Amino acid sequence: MWLKPEEVLLKNALKLWLMERSNDYFVLQRRRGYGEEGGGGLTGLLVGTLDSVLDSTAKVAPFRILHQTPDSQVYLSIACGANREEIMKHWDWLEQNIMKTLPVFDSNEDITNFVQGKIRGLIAEEGKHSFAKEDDPEKFREALLKFEKCFGLPEQEKLVTYYSCSYWKGRVPCQGWLYLSTNFLSFYSFLLGSEIKLIISWDAISKLEKISNVILTESIHVCSQGESHYFSMFLHIDQTYLLMEQLANYAIKRLFDKETFDDDPVLDDPLQITKRGLEDRAHSEQFNAFFRLPKEETLKEVHECSLWVPFSRFNAHGKMCISENYICFTSQDGNLCNVIIPFREVLAIDKTNDSSKSVIISIKGKTAFRFSEVKDFEQLVAKLRLKCGAASTQYHDISTEVIIYGSERMLPDYFNHRIIGALVDQAVFEELIRDHLPQLTEHITDMTFFSSVSLSWFLTLFISVLPIESAVNVVDCFFYDGIKAILQLGLAILDYNLDKLLACKDDAEAVTALNRFFDSVTNKDSPLPSTLQQGSNVSDEKSSHIRVDITDLIRESNEKYGSIHCEDIHSMRCRSRLYVIQTLEETTKQNVLRVVSQDVKLSLHELDELYVIFKKELFFSYYWCLSYPVLKHHDPSLPYLEQYQIDCQQFRVLYHFLSPWAHSENRDSLALWTFRLLDENSDCLINFKEFSSAIDIMYNGSFTEKLKLLFKLHIPPAYTEVKFKDPSKGDELSEEELLYFSQLHVSKPANEKEAGSVKSSPEKGKGKVDIQAYISQWQDELFKKEDNIKDLPRMNQSQFIQFSKTLYNLFHGDPEEESLYQAIAVVTSLLLRMEEVGRKLHSPTSSAKGLSGTVCASGGPSEGKTESSLDKDPSLLKEEPQWSFAFEQILASLLNEPALVRFFEKPIDVKAKIENAKTSQLCSRTKM
Repeated sequence: MWLKPEEVLLKNALKLWLMERSNDYFVLQRRRGYGEEGGGGLTGLLVGTLDSVLDSTAKVAPFRILHQTPDSQVYLSIACGANREEIMKHWDWLEQNIMKTLPVFDSNEDITNFVQGKIRGLIAEEGKHSFAKEDDPEKFREALLKFEKCFGLPEQEKLVTYYSCSYWKGRVPCQGWLYLSTNFLSFYSFLLGSEIKLIISWDAISKLEKISNVILTESIHVCSQGESHYFSMFLHIDQTYLLMEQLANYAIKRLFDKETFDDDPVLDDPLQITKRGLEDRAHSEQFNAFFRLPKEETLKEVHECSLWVPFSRFNAHGKMCISENYICFTSQDGNLCNVIIPFREVLAIDKTNDSSKSVIISIKGKTAFRFSEVKDFEQLVAKLRLKCGAASTQYHDISTEVIIYGSERMLPDYFNHRIIGALVDQAVFEELIRDHLPQLTEHITDMTFFSSVSLSWFLTLFISVLPIESAVNVVDCFFYDGIKAILQLGLAILDYNLDKLLACKDDAEAVTALNRFFDSVTNKDSPLPSTLQQGSNVSDEKSSHIRVDITDLIRESNEKYGSIHCEDIHSMRCRSRLYVIQTLEETTKQNVLRVVSQDVKLSLHELDELYVIFKKELFFSYYWCLSYPVLKHHDPSLPYLEQYQIDCQQFRVLYHFLSPWAHSENRDSLALWTFRLLDENSDCLINFKEFSSAIDIMYNGSFTEKLKLLFKLHIPPAYTEVKFKDPSKGDELSEEELLYFSQLHVSKPANEKEAGSVKSSPEKGKGKVDIQAYISQWQDELFKKEDNIKDLPRMNQSQFIQFSKTLYNLFHGDPEEESLYQAIAVVTSLLLRMEEVGRKLHSPTSSAKGLSGTVCASGGPSEGKTESSLDKDPSLLKEEPQWSFAFEQILASLLNEPALVRFFEKPIDVKAKIENAKTSQLCSRTKM
């Protein structure tokens, strides 16, 4: 295949390559170890072994063609081939079509330029046809099956394309396959029994860049959640990087940048993403950036041609690019001339009858452009005439177009809630400072200084810092050259003040120096008298700067930094956008964690891990369900705690992963009740603070806090609150009421002799406790949280039955399961007896004897039963009056059972729970 011409140092290359054929201008080489008997000796064996380890589509092609210029050690690689037959086709084409033309050139430089132009034309032609067809369906199907088998992702995950490459694990390259799908970058390698499996979601990538260093000639660096990953040995690294960049930016916009995403209908359906579509979109973006066109323009056709340049009086070779509304041309070097012709300005399109194959485009103002050497120029003329005819019949609201054009195109995403566009350009500016003013970055190591200082420059186009008579010139340059003019001027200002900035000891001095400089800028062409110009009125005491004219400053910025191209800025913007949005998200996360950490016992690290799981569950729901409404609630303008919220279904999934009570048979009911409890505003959504508060109680709560949570889960929110006298507040209690409270801690005696015992330790759960001692203990231990528990409603009989069943389910599988079941039976019986005592105090005719006897006769869980007879015989509830329990009664009764206390207070391995949730979260999606 033809390759983009790149320099090769032949002296070093001879160690790995052998000469097959050569002439005055080209060299055909074969890689050592291929086609040689014995493998070409030790060198050939090493080279062949290295290449054979690599996959056939990623290894270095065994044949290549170089273009040489006489008396030069630098050669250009222009073609490669997987076999001799393929490379010979390229060699024969060069001999038949190029060799006869080269001798007519006078200089080696002209020869090289001609060869480069022809090779680039061939590549463009091949690329144009490659877009018209997809990958080999059979090969793609095989790759898809392997992708699904290796990673086990949901079947809705759409594979876009795949490449063979090497993943660097430390300093060792591991050959394998890189899969690019809608939501993930995945890599798989299995070599010599060692398996590597890597899955990175696009929304987790904060940096994506092409790099080159001593070890890696050219590789792709991916940074995700603080970890760096390196991929190299691509056959088409530029194409791979382009698609990776498109997918990463697509995910970032879809998940984090809702405002931009909603304005781009092309991004609406992730299931429609294709390799060809991404390539076309990337080329259109580059086309729009280069010619500074509206982002809605789509590149339709590209034609190699030459444009007659009257001021230079020769034909400039380049490309004609055609979109829906524009005809554009750029010379081959990109600097000689660029032309932008709106179709609405075209009056006529003609063709010549001579052999020049020329197309003449006449526009308003009696100007004509002549494009010659156009392939298929007759068909092109017909197409352009149709477009011009359609453009002439369309009505254009120029004023509206100018407003829209100036704001989708010149300052994209500048004036949304998070001013993402301005922050992106700050990052671009920092990168340019590092490249062009390294001595300044060495002195001011904190790059955030430049961002904080220059943010107002970009947001106001220097109007906020320059005198108005000078700022208008900057605005003129901006409307002509776009953000490029602002970046160049910013660099020129820093360069002009370089010595003063290097002498500054801190940021405050640097800001003062720059402000004084801005005050000294004048405009000699201003219509205002010099006495009225702001820059001229600055006193010598206030500014030590010599006055500088804005025209000179702008000219200097173009002379020094005119090499910065619009397409370079577009590329830097794409790279920086990932970093900027991820930084904003990280800042938001840290703010959330700081707020939440004040109310929970979980550590910051544990909260951080929980937040990742929380947000990932939110995103997973949106990955494969286009109509999922949750992310529609994401509004960056809301307080950061409210920006991301999950619904009941998502909470259920997380509850199954994280709750220590998720093994219960009624775990779905518990999840539903917990969500209902947390959703205080009844909008069917909960935020991270609410979510983490529940998890914190389950992990780190005391016995009382955990029991209170379970108690509240079984009480509907609308339940009427009931209060009763509180002995801790000194309420006067009658002797009968005092007996009632004392019975809260009475347990069932183990035998008749023990029943006569008067006093024993509460922790052992045997015998009766001294009444006054118990009340004192109750005051000390329980009413420390009286503000939280005193207003809890009472639990009625049906709720209490469900509460008891929940406790039974929680104990299933526990080592102390038998003793826990027995303890619950004892507590249930005790509470019913206490209710009977209390009822007699207030209504002597009432009795709960039937209920008490029924519960005591249920046999308890020692017989393996998990349901009380209350649940089995509902008629009992109808026969007896309604009864209820206060939270304090249930708590005090359960406290008397050591097995129950140990169950709720035993430590939970939070780290293991979180790690298991992280590994299981994605896998669970394949089963849904």
